[in-house]
Amino acid sequence: MHRAPYAADPAATRGREFPEPNDGARGPRSAFQRDRDRIIHSIAFRRLAGKTQVFIAPDGDHFRVRLTHSLEVAQIGRVAARALGVDEDLTEALCLAHDIGHPPFGHAGETALDTALEPQGGFDHNEHCLRVLMRLESPYCTHRGLNLTWEMLEGIAKHNGPILTPAWALAELDAAFPLELASHASLEAQIAALSDDIAYDNHDIDDGLRAGFLQLDDLLTLDFVADQWRAIERLFPGQDRQLLLRELVRSQIGLMVNDLIETTRGNAADMASAQAVRAAGRPLAAFSPGMAAEERKLKAFLYERLYYHQEQKATAERAHSVIARLFAAYRADPALLSAGWREHLPDEEPARSRHIADFIAGMTDRYAMEQHRRIFGEVPEGLSNV
Repeated sequence: MHRAPYAADPAATRGREFPEPNDGARGPRSAFQRDRDRIIHSIAFRRLAGKTQVFIAPDGDHFRVRLTHSLEVAQIGRVAARALGVDEDLTEALCLAHDIGHPPFGHAGETALDTALEPQGGFDHNEHCLRVLMRLESPYCTHRGLNLTWEMLEGIAKHNGPILTPAWALAELDAAFPLELASHASLEAQIAALSDDIAYDNHDIDDGLRAGFLQLDDLLTLDFVADQWRAIERLFPGQDRQLLLRELVRSQIGLMVNDLIETTRGNAADMASAQAVRAAGRPLAAFSPGMAAEERKLKAFLYERLYYHQEQKATAERAHSVIARLFAAYRADPALLSAGWREHLPDEEPARSRHIADFIAGMTDRYAMEQHRRIFGEVPEGLSNV
């Protein structure tokens, strides 16, 4: 495969927080391949199968969860990385890991933890992702965390751009293993971020239509969607509407990926190294101005019609209550914590509350509901909205 000069090079990695031998005992893998494999084999990654993507605790088996979303992001990311000649393994690892910091119930759970932890510095799922990877997920005898490469951790920290004022979690981790937070991340990380946008913009349409929260006629008020729909109807006259809708989603993903590749290739053409990408002073992975405008309209539509749908908001309020009540219960009576977490509970603040938040953030939706039922004898009705 052609490797572009601006690609991250696993042979030239800046290393890991805790030095370790790479003697090939576990197979001839590059540093970034080992990162990817550590993510896939982690407990935190497996738990994504039980965490909300859009719909909380869905009854149907066909709705996306954080795990399936992450796999779809990784597929898109690898396509773009291969076309642009950057490191596919690093891109894939970043895509697979990007949502590991999400607590149960998606953004409703995050808001509840952020409010509960406000006196102790708050909670942010992006920063918590680094906390999981570097400290909480600890399967090794010799060190804490998964001990991923600098490039992997930098990409998670800065995939949305430079961070000038990190909150407590990221500030602590950066002090231990500096990640140059004020610069842009690698092109691999930038591609992973836009792959995430492409995946959820289009797959959330798919789930929203399936759940009945979105209607095709409303979607067709967006010119970008309407143009694709008309082209698909001409190409497949008389076909089943459900099949046409799936063609629509695939068509839009293809257009957005191709636009990302073409625009990014042009932006990065003069970059002589991965470090030049970081020093460029602007993101180089991007949509064209026209596609960026259409993507913003699509995202605004989804927020108005899907994410802020009245039923979604009502369910999110119930989920918020579950997390808030769990946090309060564990703070009032630490004996309610599971044994391992109870034994390591710090005595002093803010570490004590942050430890409790770590425990809750690692829960799946199902486990959070079970804990609420165990402590309070019930789970709020209507917690699942599909």
